[in-house]
Amino acid sequence: MMTLVGWLNQNLRFSIPLVMLLGLITGLLSESHVLKLWIAPLTLLMVYPMMVGIRLKQLLQTDTINVQGWALGINFIIIPALAYGLGRLFFTDQPTLALGLLLAALLPTSGMTISWTGFAKGNVPAAIQITIIGLFTGSVLTPLYVQYLLGAHIPMELGAVFKQILLFIALPLLAGQLTRYLLIKRYGQAHFQQHLGPKFPRFSTLGVLGIVFVAMAIKANDLIRSPTLIIAILIPVLILYTLNYVISTVIARRYLHRGDGIALVYGTVMRNLSIALALAMTAFGDAGAEAALLIALAYIIQVQSAAWYVKWSDKIFPTSK
Repeated sequence: MMTLVGWLNQNLRFSIPLVMLLGLITGLLSESHVLKLWIAPLTLLMVYPMMVGIRLKQLLQTDTINVQGWALGINFIIIPALAYGLGRLFFTDQPTLALGLLLAALLPTSGMTISWTGFAKGNVPAAIQITIIGLFTGSVLTPLYVQYLLGAHIPMELGAVFKQILLFIALPLLAGQLTRYLLIKRYGQAHFQQHLGPKFPRFSTLGVLGIVFVAMAIKANDLIRSPTLIIAILIPVLILYTLNYVISTVIARRYLHRGDGIALVYGTVMRNLSIALALAMTAFGDAGAEAALLIALAYIIQVQSAAWYVKWSDKIFPTSK
């Protein structure tokens, strides 16, 4: 089991497209709406393991204020503005797709922020801080942004959004911290850090793949009826990610040293698509299914681009910088 989970985690660039294909086939051959019941447990499975590794006291560190300020500005001013503009440009008559693009842009950072920063030999503590701050700031601002930017087009209940945020963020965080405390108490800090802690994030992959599978199965018939919809979705998503990488990289190279710069890039480009998917499919009624399709397709771009950025990181951020 661990071998399979490890392979899936290390090969997301292959496993995500494969699962999307399986979801598409499943949706075409069977009744898929019953799969919606799996959204909540799959989301908890995905988020909870990542919360086990978070140490809340790291929020108290003050030596990363500069990178945190840049991350907040990019994550909650620049990228939402770009997503809103691209939504208006490409999805003038498709407000549900504009909703998906905005949701993807409003929920920054995930467990992958930390792992990709580590792969690229960046400042991991800074990445953890960006992740925690971005998670909670996005939780507060997302329903407000959606309400004021798209509220005239998308039927939504603000209370329902906050309820989903509490379920998919606060509950896993509390459970993760309790798990961490109990394991450290029983096995010790060193054993937890070396043997137990690193195993938890791998299981998040199962939740991610499960949600992608469900999203594709539910939208399978719509995709077959309108295959050009995928291209129409991928173009603005590609533009958004490209601009995000360029803006974050330029700022990182100009104002930050290498470690913080890499943390900034992954802390602003890696979107929390899992929570965005959960919100789209549980808090926005019928409008959410189409929005979730856009978010699901963004997984491919996000994972592939993150892997390539690691490969190029030494050239983008020379060690001497």
